[in-house]
Order: sequence, then structure tokens, then C-alpha cells
Amino acid sequence: MMRLWGRKSSINVQKVLWCLAELGLKEGKDFERIDAGLQFGINNTPEFLKLNPNGLVPTLEDSDVVLWESNTILRYLAHQYDKAGRFSGDIKTQYESEKWMDWQLGTMWPALRIAFLGLTRTPESERNYQAISKAYQETNRLLGLLDQTLAKQNYCSGNQFQTGDIVLALCVSRWMMLHNTFPEQTGERANLEHINAWMKRLEEETCFNEIAEKELNIVK
Repeated sequence: MMRLWGRKSSINVQKVLWCLAELGLKEGKDFERIDAGLQFGINNTPEFLKLNPNGLVPTLEDSDVVLWESNTILRYLAHQYDKAGRFSGDIKTQYESEKWMDWQLGTMWPALRIAFLGLTRTPESERNYQAISKAYQETNRLLGLLDQTLAKQNYCSGNQFQTGDIVLALCVSRWMMLHNTFPEQTGERANLEHINAWMKRLEEETCFNEIAEKELNIVK
């Protein structure tokens, strides 16, 4: 049986769980999930480090395939298990999705991560509120680029849901929750109407609500 290592509150584990759900794969039936990371530990044990020397989650074991890096795991799952064509599409659609997956990882998340970790993982006495606000406002700017794309199409890569939408939407969800929870510290959240409509579409048409957090997991 496929095995997924990682706690449900991890954004990168949520990417994998959402993808598995869209592919119709069920926890306990098609794959086993093992809590790891933060309060669960395990990720720094010798056994885990043999699988993932980074000591991070998620890690996926599927027979003799062992993968880390969440976006790579999504690519693998879509290639290996998308029998029903949930993520099918022509080459243009596929690589538009790939483009946004790389953008999420290399451009947008580094900015949002500063605000997210600063407000949810850093003790209050140690927080750099200037850096947090600056990072959040930069995320506003970056998400404006996605909003411009969604003004012309329903999803990040066209008019069909793709893995790129998974990785983007989980970040956008945290961007929204950060402002809802810490409005003074983040500063204003940009009103991006096309992103708002896209998020509503995902809530109604995909497994988003089964996977995404409804409130921030704040480590005290």
C-alpha cells in the first residue's frame, strides 16, 4: 500500500491529500498516512532520514518509489494514477499548470512564508512585524498577477482544473486566513475579485473543503 508521511496541518501534505482525493484514492484503503513533523516528531529519526534526508514532510513511498518535494509528488500521482483523466489536457494546458506550480514554489510562497511563519510559528516576543507586513503586502502584489490570469479563464491553466490550482489555492487560503486572524499585523488584504470567484469555484467543484484548514494552526 502507498504510504504518505506527514501531518494534516502541513500545507505541503495538504497538496498531496487534495490530489489523492481528486484521484479517488482513499486513506486507509488506497494509502496509509503517518503523522510526522512538529508535535508528532518522527521526521528526524534515522528511519525517516533514510527516506528523506531533508527531514521534512511530505514523503511518499509507493512500492520502490520514494519521493519528497510536494509538487513533484503531485506530478507523480497525476501521471501514475489519473485513470479517469481528472488532470488530463493538451500540452499547453499541462505546461501552463507546471508554470504556476513552479511560480508558487519559487516566487509566491517565499514571500507569503515570511508572514505565515512569523505569525504562526514564531513566539510573539520574537516577531518582526515590519518584515511580516512587508512580506504580506508583497504577496498582495504577486497574487495580483494570478488575478489577472483568472480574469480571462476559470483556472490557472485554462478552463480545466489542474494540479497547479491545488498548490496555488492552498497558499491563497492561508493568505486569506492570515489577514482574517491578524489584520493589524498583515496590513490590508488586496481585494482580488477573480481570485475570490476562483476560490468559490474550487470550494464548490473540487475536494478543497475536505482537505483545507478552516483556521490557522498556530504554534504557541
